[in-house]
Order: sequence, then structure tokens, then C-alpha cells
Amino acid sequence: MSKKTIADVGMNRTGIKTSPIDSKDVIQEAARATPSSPGDGQGILEVRKQYAREAGDGLGSVPPPSSLKGMAKTAVDMLKGGKPTVFIDKLGERLAFERTGVRLYEGALSKLDVFGSWEGGPSRELLTKILDDELSHFALLVEALEKLGADPTAMTPSADLTAVISMGVPAAISDARTNLRQCMQALLVAELTDNASWELLIDLARGLGHDALADRFQLALDAEAEHLLLVKSWLAAGVSTEARAPMESAPVVPAP
Repeated sequence: MSKKTIADVGMNRTGIKTSPIDSKDVIQEAARATPSSPGDGQGILEVRKQYAREAGDGLGSVPPPSSLKGMAKTAVDMLKGGKPTVFIDKLGERLAFERTGVRLYEGALSKLDVFGSWEGGPSRELLTKILDDELSHFALLVEALEKLGADPTAMTPSADLTAVISMGVPAAISDARTNLRQCMQALLVAELTDNASWELLIDLARGLGHDALADRFQLALDAEAEHLLLVKSWLAAGVSTEARAPMESAPVVPAP
């Protein structure tokens, strides 16, 4: 296993105790200093409230149906008392997330090429299978949106929101400094969200009478549940392997 996968002692200077003399001075000066501005956090809270009031349409809107069939379907759902735009919004969210999932596992495969795996860790075969599953789920959602007369290329409000919420995951995996075990930690965040979101989508589909779609979504959730178990087991094995590895010699830190 590459040394980069081991959490060894190193020249980490981020803690205050690495320089006790200087840190004492810093603490004393901070205690003597006056605030740069009067008041507390209430001022910024009021500014945020004002921004929220002026935000207008928020994160955007769901586009109108792109076909006559879609318009007819929307009209029928509205006559039933439903709000089809909510379902389309959540379908758009899952579509965006599954597309990102493909990229995440492509990134994990590249880390596997560099660092290799560990006992009980991911294999190329299983990582590729999960990638293919994510791609098939993406295709399923494209099909579902098109059958509803919606545009699968549109960025819906929930798709926009989930992209912002989860932006740290692809950033962690694409970071050149992270190893495969650390990628598993990032993938765990994605898989936990993925499973919970598919559950919500299935409940929504059944509640709106889309039982056939809900049945197909359940198959996707079954696959995602398997992904979650695999990632959890790989991460646990990786952390255990690191914990059992011999500690490298720590660098000598000069006395202050």
C-alpha cells in the first residue's frame, strides 16, 4: 500500500501547541484587542433576512412541458388536484445526482489505478459495476421525464440545490491529495444521500399514482442499497488496515 494512504505523524503545524511561546502572545493580544466593529451577529442576520426577502424566484422554476402529450398529462394531473411540477422537480434532482454519481466512480477508478486497493477493499470489477448502475439509473430518469413530457436537460430547483449541497464530494474525489480510502469516505456521503432520496422519490411516485414508475425506481433503490453496503464495508476495511499499519518515524521538531 502506498505510504500516502497511511495517516502518519508529520510536520503538521496547524495546532496551537506546535508553538507554545508564540501562541501565548497571540492569545494575550487577542484578549486585549477591541472588536473591529460594534455589535454582534445580529447585523449580518438582518442582512441575510433582507437578501432572502429580495431573492424573488429563489432557485428557479420547473420549465413547462415540452410536448403536447406532456401538456395533456400535466392538465390531467392538475384536474386530479395534484401538482406535477413537484414530481418533475424531484426527478430532475435524481437525474443530476445520478449523472454526478457516474463521475464520482470514474474518479474512484482513477484512484484505484494510482494507489491500489487493500484487503477487503474495492475491486475494479465492483467499482465498474456501480458506475454502470449509476449510468442505468440516469437513463431510467431520462426516460421517466420524457414520458411525462418534461425536458431532462433542464436544471430544476431541486437539482440546483442538491448540486450545491453535495459539491464537496466531487471536489474531494478529484483532489490530487486524496487517496482511494479517503474517496470511500466521500462516496459514503453520496450513497447515504442517494438511498434516502430514492426512498423519497418512490413514496412521491406512489402517492401521485405513478405505480409503474415506482416499481422501477424500487429496483434502482435496491441497487443503491447494495452500493451503500459495499462502500461502508470498503471504508471500514480501509480504516482498519491503516490503523494496523506500522507507524513511520515521526520527524524531530526543534524545541521552541
